[in-house]
Amino acid sequence: MGLYNAEISAGSLMLPESRRIAKLLLTHPSDAQWDSALKDENLLQKKPGTARRQARLIRNRLDTLDETGWKLVAEGDGELASQILMAASIRHSRLMGDFLRDVYALDIRRLETSLNHRQWEGFLAECEHRDALVREWAVSTKEKLFQVIVRILVEAKFLDSSRKLGLTPPMLHPTLIDYLKRLGDTETLAYMDFHQ
Repeated sequence: MGLYNAEISAGSLMLPESRRIAKLLLTHPSDAQWDSALKDENLLQKKPGTARRQARLIRNRLDTLDETGWKLVAEGDGELASQILMAASIRHSRLMGDFLRDVYALDIRRLETSLNHRQWEGFLAECEHRDALVREWAVSTKEKLFQVIVRILVEAKFLDSSRKLGLTPPMLHPTLIDYLKRLGDTETLAYMDFHQ
């Protein structure tokens, strides 16, 4: 198992779907109840293959949080829930966290106004030095990963749009800050907070 995985390519923050999965997790479903919610009730309102793939990604992300985090995703306002999901995707994907630290944060410090697609190739080359398995990813996978990371940043309001890629780091929700501090996760907080 390498340092990085491409699992994040299965989807962006998927707020409505993540809210449904968080509500389901709060009931502590058995494997049979989980399968039934996805297959019989079609919880995610998707085709079976897509539903399975997205549900697995969302669950893996949400599993990096505790029940309080699930409640915030399920019941928090859109801004808070999106920021909690962004924190979960950083906790779940080293690639996401490193991209924020090595590319996004650097651009903010340099007073750049937008991300540049060329930075993605340089970033992946760095990742290859840290984890040789990254070299084996297909070109299409690498491109999809960039698209998904951009979509996550747009959904969490860190970018203005996937076309312009303008840098718009939001003020972090106080509840998110308190929650990550309570988890003792200052690393994820540092990845997300550009107003320090």
